[in-house]
Formats: sequence, C-alpha cells, structure tokens
Amino acid sequence: MTSLFPNLLRAIITDIMLVLLISTMATPKYKNKWIYFFVTTIIVVGNVSANCYYYFTENYNAVFFVDLAMLLIIGIGLKPLFRDKIMQWCFSYITMINVYMAIVFLSYILRDLFPSPLYGIIYLRLILFSLIIYVFNKCITKAYRKVLDNWYIYIVPTILLMACFLVYFFGGDIQEMLVQNELPLIFLILLGISVYVSIIHSLNSTTNQYNMREENHKMQTEREYLQLATRDMAYRLELMEEVSAQNSREAHDRRHFNNVLLELLNQGENNEVMSLLGRDNQKENKITKIYCENHTVNAAVSHYTKIADQANIHTEIILDIPNDLDIDSLELSMVVSNLMENAIQVCKKLPNNRPPYIRFISRSVGRLLLEIENTCSEDARLDQNGFPIAVEAGHGIGSKSIIAFAKKYDGELLYKIENGVFQVRLLV
Repeated sequence: MTSLFPNLLRAIITDIMLVLLISTMATPKYKNKWIYFFVTTIIVVGNVSANCYYYFTENYNAVFFVDLAMLLIIGIGLKPLFRDKIMQWCFSYITMINVYMAIVFLSYILRDLFPSPLYGIIYLRLILFSLIIYVFNKCITKAYRKVLDNWYIYIVPTILLMACFLVYFFGGDIQEMLVQNELPLIFLILLGISVYVSIIHSLNSTTNQYNMREENHKMQTEREYLQLATRDMAYRLELMEEVSAQNSREAHDRRHFNNVLLELLNQGENNEVMSLLGRDNQKENKITKIYCENHTVNAAVSHYTKIADQANIHTEIILDIPNDLDIDSLELSMVVSNLMENAIQVCKKLPNNRPPYIRFISRSVGRLLLEIENTCSEDARLDQNGFPIAVEAGHGIGSKSIIAFAKKYDGELLYKIENGVFQVRLLV
C-alpha cells in the first residue's frame, strides 16, 4: 500500500514525458496546445486507472502489458494530431519506444543511488526524459528531420533494437530479469545510443558530401561559363574591329564615289548617276540587314548568318527580340551564338545528300521563346537528362553554358531529335 502513490506518480510522469517526447520528434498539426493537453490528460487518466489495481497488488508484469497496450494507443491515437507521413510517424514511434525502454532499464538499475529507490526511479525518469527532450530540441531536430525523410534506410536497425529490448520484458518476472541482466542491459543501451548516433552522423556526412559535390559542380559550371563568356567577348571584339575596319573602308570609298558622282553631274550624265545610286542602295540594304531590335543579339546573329552563308547553309531567321529585356542582352547573345555555332558545326559535317539548313525563330510574349532547328546526322543522341551528347573531346562547353543560362533565369530548356532534325526550345 505504501508503494501505491510513488507507482502512480511514476506512471503519470512517464506518460506525460512520452507524449512530450513524441511531440518533440514529430511535427504537430495544430497550434492550439489545449488539444494536446486534453489528449495527454485522457492518456494519463486511462493508464493510471488501468494500472491502479496492478500497482496495488504489485503485479509489475501486468503493469508492463497494460503500458504496452497504452503505447499502442498512443501510437494510433496521436497520429491524426501530427503532420508526419505514416512511415515517418512509425519511425518516431519506434524511437520513442526504444527511448522509453532504455530509460526504464536505467532508472531501475540506478535507483539505489537515491535514499528512496521508489522515488529514485521517478527522479531518474524525469531527469532522463527531460535531458533527452532538451538535447533533441537544441541539437538534433534538424538532423532528425533529415533522418525521417530517409526513414527507409534507417528503420531496420531501430526495429531490431526494439526487438532486443522487448525480449527482456517477455523473459518471465520483470523484476528478476532486471536484477539478473543489469550488465547486458547496460551494453544494450550503449548499443542503442551508438545506433542513433551513427544514423545521424552518417546522414550528416552524406549530406555534407552531397552539398560539396553540388558546390563543386556549380563552381565548374560557372568556370566554364566564364571561359565561354571570355571567348564570346573575344568574338564580339573581333567583330567590332571588323566592322570598324569596314566602316573606314566604306568612308574612304564613299569619298571617291561622291567625287565620281559630282564629275558625272558636271558632264550631264544624269542617267549614269541614277544607275550608280541604285546599285549602291541595293548594296547598302544587303549589308545593313536587321534581324531584331536588340543590337547585341542582332550582331551575333549577323555574324553567324554570314558564316552559314559562306558554308552554303540555308538559313531562315525570324526574330522578335526587343532591345529592352529583363535578362542580360550580352548573356542572351552568347546563348544565341552557341546555338547558331553548334547548328553550323553540325551542318558542316552532313553528307552531300543531306541539304543543310538552319531555322531560327523567336517570339516575345511576356516571356522570350527561342526555337532553333537544323538538320543533323543519324547518330545524334541525347543523354538520360535530355541534353546533347558531345561526341568529340573538348566539345559540349557551349551546351553547358546554355543549360547554366536556363537555370540562372529559371527558364525551360528542351532538346529534341526527330527525323534527322535537331531542335532546341528555350523559354526565359
């Protein structure tokens, strides 16, 4: 009779701590804490009422089975109050049982450290549960959420650990079992701690390695993009020098042309003057063809269209690219340069029975849509991610730059090969 009150107090504290522990490991669905307080009260009252008779008769084996049934009720009844998926909840529930059994064993083994062993068990459970909940909140929460996301990797060792704990409860009289197996239980508890520490440590190591690989990949992509930007800038400078030289030549020729016109006018050769002016106007129109309003992109398109014409590659260019863009015009011109350069390189390698052509169309309707297609060889392939495969060493940097551009501006990039035609669609 004298042990009834400490037994009931131990049951109340244990039930409250179990609910707090599972609430710490899982993600609550409701902000109203009174809901969880009400449910906890029902659990405590139900468990104490069910165990009261067995505590009075000191039948601790029966108490264990009632507690086991109460744990099942906690696992099933509390699930609707939390956001976790069913298997994440099961993992947390198994972890809660493992913690519960480890604390039950430790509190019994260390109870003699206190003047009153019955109250010593209560103090130890309160201290150990509080310590675990505090450490969980301060140090382990983020890592544990990652463990829950990968529950299928780690759930087996936790189930086996729970089975090892339960074996001792089903081994006859619980009090005798605890006295006779103190050392094995201590080693089992240490093993359980090492299991969970290893799980969290391995996940952190894996996450750090993955983040490092992603960072290295990002740095490599940015380095390749910078190299490509440098190369394309060299193209632009070369083009500017070529245009400057051409303008100088045209200015020089224009001076002589004007002198010829003046002399013909002085001689009264008006028809000849009109003929020369007509031919000069046609030549000027051919030189100053404008593909789009964006000057930077227009320069790139003009440059590669000229290269395509020299290679006898038929081109069809219809562009609607405004000068005022939300994206960087120079970066866009690099993408256009890469697309056209890749298309020209592919067309140059086609056999004589395959007429090469490049069709480049763009539309601007809120977002900018670029579509380019060209004839390609029969062995052209895409990788598992849907990106073109570089068949020669040192190639493929341009494609990586296009991919990086699409990612930077949250664009949509689609490659397609159909009936000997290579198609690229970019929406930014």
